[in-house]
Amino acid sequence: VQLQASGGGLVQPGGSLRLSCAASGSILVIKAMGWYRQAPGKQRELVATITSGGSTNYADSVKGRFTISRDNAKNTVYLQMSSLKPEDTAVYYCNGFIVPLFRAAGMDYWGEGTLVTVSS
Repeated sequence: VQLQASGGGLVQPGGSLRLSCAASGSILVIKAMGWYRQAPGKQRELVATITSGGSTNYADSVKGRFTISRDNAKNTVYLQMSSLKPEDTAVYYCNGFIVPLFRAAGMDYWGEGTLVTVSS
């Protein structure tokens, strides 16, 4: 199972950016997907998660500005980020709680991070 994230880059404060993350491989079912971020010198923190049923959860710092969504048919999760602030600058990591084929239980999988820089 692999997670491939894309969409990071440099954006000005107040701007928007959309991240995508596609899961591939021997997948039986994806229970939940989400985004985490890690800023320089800080611990990795939750940004947003979404279950297979569409229930979402957001960090307080991004509520009202970020929207997480998923396309179950494509095994892809998106993070639409708006009104970006310099403090949103971080490496963003995609996460999936996935049950692989031939396994009974789910596991956490992580994609390689994608850098988001918010700066003028």
